[in-house]
Amino acid sequence: MFGAMEVGGKNMQMTKKRSLNDREGSNASLMGDRIEQCLMFHAAMRSQDWEIAESLFLSAELQIRNDFLCKAVEFVWFLKSRQELDEITSLIKMIVSNGAGNFKKALVKSSFLAACLSVFGSLTMSLKSNPAIMIRRLIERFQRSNRDEVFKAQADGNGQKININDVRLQILGFKAFLNIAGSNLSRNDFLEAFEVACFPLTHIQNFYPGWEFGGGAYLLVSLLTMLVDGGANNVNQSLLEAIQFGSTELVRIFLQLAQQKNLPVNVDLALEYASQFVKIRTMECLVVEGKATSFLKPLISAARQGCLPVLQWFVNRGCPNIHLVFALAVAASNNHVQIATYLLHHIPLPVLTSKGKKIIKITYDLGGGGASLQGVSLLLQLNFLGDSVATYAVADKIARSEDENLAHLLKVFLQEQWSEAAFWEGMKAGKNHYVNLMRILRRGESSIRLRGLPSPLLMAIGYMPLYKDCVKANGRLLPQRLRGQLVEIAERITNGAVNRESQLNEVMGVLEHHIPLFVRSS
Repeated sequence: MFGAMEVGGKNMQMTKKRSLNDREGSNASLMGDRIEQCLMFHAAMRSQDWEIAESLFLSAELQIRNDFLCKAVEFVWFLKSRQELDEITSLIKMIVSNGAGNFKKALVKSSFLAACLSVFGSLTMSLKSNPAIMIRRLIERFQRSNRDEVFKAQADGNGQKININDVRLQILGFKAFLNIAGSNLSRNDFLEAFEVACFPLTHIQNFYPGWEFGGGAYLLVSLLTMLVDGGANNVNQSLLEAIQFGSTELVRIFLQLAQQKNLPVNVDLALEYASQFVKIRTMECLVVEGKATSFLKPLISAARQGCLPVLQWFVNRGCPNIHLVFALAVAASNNHVQIATYLLHHIPLPVLTSKGKKIIKITYDLGGGGASLQGVSLLLQLNFLGDSVATYAVADKIARSEDENLAHLLKVFLQEQWSEAAFWEGMKAGKNHYVNLMRILRRGESSIRLRGLPSPLLMAIGYMPLYKDCVKANGRLLPQRLRGQLVEIAERITNGAVNRESQLNEVMGVLEHHIPLFVRSS
């Protein structure tokens, strides 16, 4: 009994499998017939055999008739004469009057193809490729998110050089289709067509010189204008997408379109977006042609990310000193040495001097925990006020301040490392270190007999850790505590010739002179 049930189950599975295979085969056959009829219809239009095109349409099923409507509207973009314009307009009217009504599909696909042609018109000189291949690649890319096999079959080699006079005819043909469709096309249909038309355009970063004066640009601008007139107002989103891919020419077209049609475009947001993707040419376009004026946010973003090219561009365009000061604090709080150094060369010294305390406070507040103190140290080590006395003085002033608005951790850090008191603590520590070193040399019971070593080696043993700490600090200024230790030994070795008034390189030079090179470089 169970064996019979098992055999019966297997037979049912085999029957279902055969049925599924038959259904798939039938669908494939129908799709093949559908594609074949579309190609025959298109061939009739290309050969201007309008009677055959009409007879093919009248003998087709409703679904295929809608495909024919798409093909007829797409053919608009290959018109060469007034006679062709009249014939295709009559054909579209006949198709619509006989039941084809998928106007949205025709609008979207025709807009996409026109955009592809305009893009390819911008590339033929630089890529030297077959237009049909380029259009097919773009359509196949579109296919990955739109499962319409007929659409893929329509890239059949129609790409060609674009002529402005031809484009004028083609625009009339497309307008004729829009008039025929009338209220059957909604605002959302135009929105989708606009988005689809922009898809191939955003992937082109550089158009050949003079493209904006040719047929490709004229076709593109005319297409987008008609779609906007139909209700598409999503220029802002398309603008940001074009910026992401660095398509400056397309950004320029969007800006002009927005100005002509009074469409809302956030050029300041677009500038911020372009700066994030380091699209310098696009930034220039947004400022010159889009009239973007808000530099602060993208400037700060560049300082935070450590992007020197973008920051240089903003500085060269002209930014208020107060904005540069804030960017300096942001760069320091993120430990961007190169950015901070660059900004210090472009902020007037009187501005830095007047804002010294505030810069330290903002740098600390922008960071978090140890990173905050690291940013403060960076500014001080870079001698951000341009004068060691002034830089040390502002650190000491904050350390001794009773201002409750200053963070306790910041004041403690400056007291211990950068204050005047820290310098004297460093001197005291240096003296104690020297005393201990002498005790070891004179009273030590080590069998190595340190007193018998050459003095350069004794200096290396006693002061190599201090030297390494100074080198590690790697700045124009040393923390006061470390500087105090260094000055103490330098004064002792030189009998006061080098002292706390000496420059850092002079003080460091004393240790470098007395510690052997092979030890320092190890």
